Amino acid sequence: MILRELFYFDPETVESVDDKRYDADSDDSPMTKNDTRKTRLSLKQIQKIRKSSELHNEEKLKELEFVKQMYGLTANAEAAGV
Repeated sequence: MILRELFYFDPETVESVDDKRYDADSDDSPMTKNDTRKTRLSLKQIQKIRKSSELHNEEKLKELEFVKQMYGLTANAEAAGV
């Protein structure tokens, strides 16, 4: 688990903001050992999973662009003084 998954700070304002990946209102039915029935996903839950997946993919693309910018050929040339 990555620490930034627990705390989310907006990079522009550097203030704590609500994370879109977690909704505390939907976390109201914990499972117990006696629950033997198979849980079934509702359409609302499937939609939430899809949105979360899309957000995760979007974050990965942003990080990949940042890494390409940091370690790309132009960054290496500037660091070498060329």
